[in-house]
Amino acid sequence: MSQPTPPRPDDDLSNSDVATIDSESSQGYEDAPNADIGEETPAVCLFCASTFPTTCEVFSHCAENHSFNWKEIVRTLGLDFYSRIKLINYIRTLTSAGKTFDIGDRGFEDDKFLQPVLEEDPILFSLDDEETDEVPETADERVKDLEARLRDLGLQFQEYKAAVCESFAKNLEEKSASVEAKGGDEKKEEPRDDDSHYFNSYAGNDIHEIMLKDTVRTDAYRDFIYENKDLFKDKVVLDVGCGTGVLSMFCAKAGAKKVISVDNSAIIDKARANIFENGFDGVVTCLHGKIEEVSLPVKQVDIIVSEWMGYCLLYEAMLDSVLYARDRYLAPDGLMVPSECKILIAAVHDPDYMNDNINFWNHIYGFSMTVMKEKIREDVTITHLKASSLASEPVAFCHLPLHTVKTSDLVFTKPFEVKIKEDVDSLDAFVVYFDNFFATSREQVIAKDARAESWKDTKGGVSFTTGPGGKETHWRQGLLLVEEGKNTPLKGGQVIKGDITYRKRKENSRELEIEVSWKGVGDVNKQLWIMR
Repeated sequence: MSQPTPPRPDDDLSNSDVATIDSESSQGYEDAPNADIGEETPAVCLFCASTFPTTCEVFSHCAENHSFNWKEIVRTLGLDFYSRIKLINYIRTLTSAGKTFDIGDRGFEDDKFLQPVLEEDPILFSLDDEETDEVPETADERVKDLEARLRDLGLQFQEYKAAVCESFAKNLEEKSASVEAKGGDEKKEEPRDDDSHYFNSYAGNDIHEIMLKDTVRTDAYRDFIYENKDLFKDKVVLDVGCGTGVLSMFCAKAGAKKVISVDNSAIIDKARANIFENGFDGVVTCLHGKIEEVSLPVKQVDIIVSEWMGYCLLYEAMLDSVLYARDRYLAPDGLMVPSECKILIAAVHDPDYMNDNINFWNHIYGFSMTVMKEKIREDVTITHLKASSLASEPVAFCHLPLHTVKTSDLVFTKPFEVKIKEDVDSLDAFVVYFDNFFATSREQVIAKDARAESWKDTKGGVSFTTGPGGKETHWRQGLLLVEEGKNTPLKGGQVIKGDITYRKRKENSRELEIEVSWKGVGDVNKQLWIMR
């Protein structure tokens, strides 16, 4: 965490803040004449960083080295006490900005330059001590003159202090009001931004390295494209969310006539470089932007390929964009790759997992930290389970045929029914995951009971699962830990019936809410989990 910084004039300060500043500023000025006795603050040159013990030496330096004769300027411009203060502060402002002062420049007349540029600037405190052309004729007259000048200086200084405070406070109030008004306008004019963080999260290398090293995922796309080159030869392909460009290069290498790669993340620049480095820049065109906003160089495409799947399949809501691309650009006989997804659910009983991750907090080096378990059962946990963790066989509760599914189908409540395999002490959780199918034809129908790990297709189709027991993928599974009191014992052969709801979070449309209601023996239970 960065250290706190003092308020600046353009910070959003309240009236109480201004009052505090006024009070503190006043105290500083009142104390100034007697503060730090014996520790004089050196005077800084108006035009460079040189410092001097006295103001007279500063002005002598300015005349000799910067051709700036202070007395001549004051006399020429006819400057009174306040004008001299403003001129000093104005020149310091110009110097800090790398600009020079011209005698014809009247910018210093603005009252904002009553505010000191340098804190406790010795030059400002000595302006009224400058020599004048009138010298008293006697010692008594000289003393009286000095006393009068001292009284005038005190009055002028008090007026100056009040003017600075008033100007500073007014400036703060005006800028604070401006910031508030601007903020109000922005709230009214700008829609909520659910996208920036999402796209920025794909700008770096790490996430793409994880996905590319997920061989279950990447091999499935490669195998389908390379083993069905006849589908891609001389075709126009659209890659939605192209990332590093690997899928686009698979398609180009398989013989595609043209590949259009679209990504709204900054990773598109590296994708373009990757494509050039591998000699596919004559085939692949990279476009930076959302698929809903970019203009493609073609009216329609023959194939849409995309790796859009998120945790629990629909987290991040990228499928919405892929379906937009399908409806806007895919030819009537065009192919979606992949072509179908299924979401599955199973009951879980895993004492080892519960002890390692939940009950773990009960005993930490001889201490109890049970408060750490608060809300631990409210979020979807992304983990990879063993096949032995499943208390029931998985069942598919949602089928998404990507050639025909609509965006309105992505918010749903679906029934499910699972049968417990053997007696278990508790229903620890439900687990959800997905299977992906790559069919070679849009007319090909995937059987409702088809499981990706056992699906065989004689026409060249490919599939993969993200489920327990299989090779771990970067998606793993979504574990829905059941609240205490609802995690009742289960009997072998017992059937659990329920409904599962998927919906986007109101707070962020790219986040996901999963709600399950179920009944085994006894009351109906219901619980909500959030995928943030």
